[in-house]
Amino acid sequence: MYDVLIVGGGVAGLSAATFTARADFETLVLDSDDSILRRNAHLENYPGFPAGVNARLLLDLMADGADRAGAERREGEVARLARDDDAFTAETAAGDRYRADRVVAATKNTVDYLPDGVDVVDRGKPFVAVDERGRTSVPGLYAAGRLAAKPHQAVVSAGHGAEVAVTLLEDADEPFYHDWVAPDGYFTDRGRDLPPGCEEIDDAERRRREDAAREHMRERFAAAHPSDQPTHPSLDE
Repeated sequence: MYDVLIVGGGVAGLSAATFTARADFETLVLDSDDSILRRNAHLENYPGFPAGVNARLLLDLMADGADRAGAERREGEVARLARDDDAFTAETAAGDRYRADRVVAATKNTVDYLPDGVDVVDRGKPFVAVDERGRTSVPGLYAAGRLAAKPHQAVVSAGHGAEVAVTLLEDADEPFYHDWVAPDGYFTDRGRDLPPGCEEIDDAERRRREDAAREHMRERFAAAHPSDQPTHPSLDE
């Protein structure tokens, strides 16, 4: 039994998984490895990469972040998602089943697997109707990224995945959840308790984390990404 199931391991799903896992919610990502971002030849409008970045590498880096946060990732295409009185049950095309208290749907325009009661909007392609924070018409089910009719841009999907995850955490009685690493004493030296999701670290720990981050990025960018460049599936036929 998981606290959170993320359906889809693209930008929105991995962003959401990072936030829920960092909040110590047991998180599972089910991914069929078909993120449309993999088709991008060179991603040139994602903040933090002024010269652009290989889109497959960006997804790998986001997966690294979800892994380091404690999320579990498995390959699988969800064929059916059902909700009973207690939780959600996801069944994959291979017949595997997983249970979770809450679900974030982050697939692109794929709605056939969703449970009865989900409001779907047809705009030439199907989208899930959500409120301003990503909640669907089914309690405990959220939609993030392109599935929630957000603009078809990676940075927008990443931001929306994070927003939906924070909404989920707040709905689960984590009020004012604020995932932030602060310098030592930032809150406590002012006589304040640490807000939910916050952490204070001393200067030595800050330097240790910065060194580890630089080394990780050096390793990831040391060579060209090994994957081939995908194109539109219709061109492979």
